[in-house]
Amino acid sequence: MATQSAIRPGNAQTKNTVTPGWTRVLIWLTIIFVTFWVLYPFAWAIITSFKTQRQALEPTFVPFLQFNPSIENWSAELGLAGRETATAIGNSIAISLGATFVATILGTSTGYALARFRYGIGNVNVVSWVLSQRFLPPVATMIPFFLLIQRLQGIDTIWGMILVNTTFVLPFAILIMRDYFADFPEEIEEAALVDGASPVQILLRVALPLAGPALTAAAVICFAFAWNEYLFASVMAANKAKPYTFLVASTSTSRGVHFGYLATRMLIAITLPVVLSLFVQRYIVRGLTLGAVKG
Repeated sequence: MATQSAIRPGNAQTKNTVTPGWTRVLIWLTIIFVTFWVLYPFAWAIITSFKTQRQALEPTFVPFLQFNPSIENWSAELGLAGRETATAIGNSIAISLGATFVATILGTSTGYALARFRYGIGNVNVVSWVLSQRFLPPVATMIPFFLLIQRLQGIDTIWGMILVNTTFVLPFAILIMRDYFADFPEEIEEAALVDGASPVQILLRVALPLAGPALTAAAVICFAFAWNEYLFASVMAANKAKPYTFLVASTSTSRGVHFGYLATRMLIAITLPVVLSLFVQRYIVRGLTLGAVKG
């Protein structure tokens, strides 16, 4: 009887830890559905980029069997329109890097100040106000921003678009860096204070050298949002400073959407962010999970 009693809890535990067959099936079906949902747009873009405009309107998916692949779209994008494409990509890189650089610097200093100092209006209120900038619909600020940039003579300029994009990506940098510095051991900073370091020296020589993952995560997120920005670019930078997202949207004309060009430009637009994310993905994960686990 004692042996049976000793075995029963183990059996019960084994039964509780074994996942039922229908649950595993449901999990795998969910994984397959989500994978298909995520990868289908990329598969569609790759296939459609090798179709002519007429073929792009047909429900065909298998090359060489259902349609003959063509490099017409790639030749037009990289050949005839190569100068316009290179200029637009250069503008996007300049705007994204500029906005990322400014937002990272301001976000790091602001995040450190919110994590280490207390203000009369309340740090929580400041953080809530910063976070509220992301809940505000960007279109609601379009006219004020346009009038401001126009007064500064920054319409259709790279620095004008950097200023606008910095405003909208800055909250990400502030929140990420604040969470990192809030979990940064104060004992290390106190030791530096004993050695005579000022708060600025502590930030630059002690905290920042150890903040690589958080800085990388903040920079990559800021870069991605600045790279994908289109709304303000369509109003403030439609000529000299137009980014590549403007070209992607320009495939829609009065005669309809040229799906071949759209797919080609979509693939070109996502190449740089995807490659960048692959190189720094481990730092992104570490930076975004800092402060997520307590104890």
